[in-house]
Amino acid sequence: MNEVLVVTSKVKKIIKEQGGMNTSAATIEILSKAVERLCLKGIEQAKQDGRKTVMDRDIVIDHI
Repeated sequence: MNEVLVVTSKVKKIIKEQGGMNTSAATIEILSKAVERLCLKGIEQAKQDGRKTVMDRDIVIDHI
């Protein structure tokens, strides 16, 4: 998937404001891939639980 799933301007803004740094295009790509993977894992968890709605509890963020 090559679709951007994060708001580029918002990502660049927080990195600039919090770290005083610039953001590469590859950073946006990898963040979008991470969001995609989280969504797909959430979908699988909801399916396993017999639901058609992905809920917050289906999204596990273990990196933070």
